[in-house]
Amino acid sequence: MVSNWNKEEIICAGKSAEMRSKMADYKKSVVYQIYPKSFYDSNHDGLGDLRGVIEKLDYIGELGVDYIWLTPFFVSPQNDNGYDVEDYYRIDPRYGTMDDLEELIRGADRRGICLMLDMVFNHTSSRHEWFQKALAGDEKYKNYYIFRKGKGGKEAPTNWESKFGGSAWEYVPEMDEFYLHLFDVSQPDLNWDNEEVREEIRKILLFWMEKGVKGFRFDVVNLISKGEFADDMDGDGRKYYTDGPNIHRYLKELNELTFGRDAEIVTVGEMSSTSMENCFQYAGEDSGELSMVFNFHHLKVDFMGDEKWVLVPADFMKLKKILFSWQEGMEEHHAWNAVFWCNHDQPRVVSRFGSEGKYWKESAKMLATVIHGMRGTPYIYQGEELGMTNAGFTHISQYRDVESLNHFRILQEKGLTEGDAYRILQIHSRDNGRTPMQWEEGANGGFTDAVPWIEVNGNCKEINAAQQRMDGDSIFHYYRELVRLRKKYDVISYGSFQALDEENPSVLAYRRTHEGQELVVICNFYEKEMDWKSPVSLQGFQRLLGNYEEREAKDEMKLKPYEAVILWKKAE
Repeated sequence: MVSNWNKEEIICAGKSAEMRSKMADYKKSVVYQIYPKSFYDSNHDGLGDLRGVIEKLDYIGELGVDYIWLTPFFVSPQNDNGYDVEDYYRIDPRYGTMDDLEELIRGADRRGICLMLDMVFNHTSSRHEWFQKALAGDEKYKNYYIFRKGKGGKEAPTNWESKFGGSAWEYVPEMDEFYLHLFDVSQPDLNWDNEEVREEIRKILLFWMEKGVKGFRFDVVNLISKGEFADDMDGDGRKYYTDGPNIHRYLKELNELTFGRDAEIVTVGEMSSTSMENCFQYAGEDSGELSMVFNFHHLKVDFMGDEKWVLVPADFMKLKKILFSWQEGMEEHHAWNAVFWCNHDQPRVVSRFGSEGKYWKESAKMLATVIHGMRGTPYIYQGEELGMTNAGFTHISQYRDVESLNHFRILQEKGLTEGDAYRILQIHSRDNGRTPMQWEEGANGGFTDAVPWIEVNGNCKEINAAQQRMDGDSIFHYYRELVRLRKKYDVISYGSFQALDEENPSVLAYRRTHEGQELVVICNFYEKEMDWKSPVSLQGFQRLLGNYEEREAKDEMKLKPYEAVILWKKAE
């Protein structure tokens, strides 16, 4: 597949900033996620930074995306890589300055790209001024958090478990009370039932809106409203704090008093263990809450139930069922999905559901096709457009992720060998998605000329941006074409969804229809050839894109290993 874009189109990403500000159509948009710490180091300290993003804006513009989602760069002790925020108004000096951010906003805007900030409002860092005042005995700020007396003294108030392992409660001897932390012990949960807390959150959002930010991603936002504080006799406590009793009221309020006042602002909520029924409201067309939602059910098909720290093969039929049911259910209720494979909390998808070997390029393109043809706003995570793979770390000293470090210990305490614990981390660790961006084949993949904060994947000589930008048949150029097609064909952006051949154990296929246009997407998920018969007539369809050579649309096809093809037809 060879691109026909000229240089001017590359810089402008297909539309001017003025046009973008008038459109704000997230259904036609594509979001590119950047984990700044691992994107590009501009100041030679081994850590990615905001100026590094500025220096790579032409690269991002070349993809044609509409939003850059930046994971947190606020002042933080970095116990959870920035998701433990110490100050929501200040930029951590390790990432740059406010001047850098303002320059980034202007530079992105010139390329028709808006900035989306990652807001962590379920919890703060324990070093946040509010929590420090709470520990000092200030009753006002103690009520900003969730403190409870223990059972019979020093026993935790409930048996809830932290997402990172161990109890979700931490004892404070000076108070003879526990505070709730659904994540790391250094991340105390905020008390959203306190009106003063919600007012603080609104002030933060308005501050960044005034800076010109046009998008917000809300971290684990469906956990902010807690329910009954009781022991969970059947699980880890999540049923008491997931999609809680006041969650929809709080989001409507936040929408009405902040981002809902600006029609150009796009919002997405990260939903932990959520239900589809709640997402009908979170991202309903007229619900007044959020533009769209992330759900993660399709990324648990290689878990054992909700337990990810195990080794089980991915269940393809379960994957299909989940993807199809969310596509159909959200459409039926006029709600909108964020569609994605990768982010900073997930392993690399080509390692997970594709091939790192002979069919690396084909499987990476196939997986991209699945997502970018669907109903919803696609998200591309840095390096996904290059087919970056899992890290392949072999020693615990190479890991940085607090969750991985905790579970390496927990797995061995449960009786697993060190070797088994390593194998699980190699597949499931969040650090798989956090290794530095691979820009070129040189030292440290061109990410830095210093010692990187985490090791660069050793395959950067074979997988890097410099090579792929020069190769018209690369994964990078395939992603560019997928982004371009979404903007050109309304059937991709707005079309209805219909699952095809749902019981096929090897092929994922679906049809989209909109105002006389039809789109059929066919993807072979395996490395063996498959005979496939279409359940709908493909007469009159033409091939828009595929990861192999040109092919004629026929009702019966022999699909090559990991083959993907997008077919299109307009009614006569």
